[in-house]
Amino acid sequence: MGKEKITGIEVFRGKVLPEWIDVNGHMNVAYYVLAFDYAVDSLWHSFGITSDYIEDEAQSTFAVESHVTYKRELVEDDPILITAQILAYDEKRVHQFQRMYHGEKGFLAATGEWLNLHVDLGVRRVTPWPERILQGIRSVAKAQGQLPYPPEAGRRIQVPRPLFSIEEVPQ
Repeated sequence: MGKEKITGIEVFRGKVLPEWIDVNGHMNVAYYVLAFDYAVDSLWHSFGITSDYIEDEAQSTFAVESHVTYKRELVEDDPILITAQILAYDEKRVHQFQRMYHGEKGFLAATGEWLNLHVDLGVRRVTPWPERILQGIRSVAKAQGQLPYPPEAGRRIQVPRPLFSIEEVPQ
């Protein structure tokens, strides 16, 4: 299997740490989310959402929905590369998609999809992006070019041909 095309804007590089390995000998699901979260922080920095912004403005983001797909195993010391793609944004929200690749072999290991809200930390309520942050989001979205919509985005979890499904049980 050759290297896959790396899609999206690079936002994070790291490696699979020993403490991220589970009893199955591969990276545990919780650490995929942690690595994706590190990448979210990096993407936010490109928007202008830094620790100084959060402290000075008392505004940040909250994740309200996420979905991770696992494609191929990663093991201890594997290098990882995470890219991001803005799928949509409005005055208070951003929908973004991440891809985690093996940093040397280039295969797609996992994807992460996130919906985040901009929040006023003083009142713990959703609030519009300040213009400078909105401009940062616009700039990143423009810089990514015309990327195709990811096939993993918006997927529904389901068993293709279930022996049992609650959806099929008469009410």
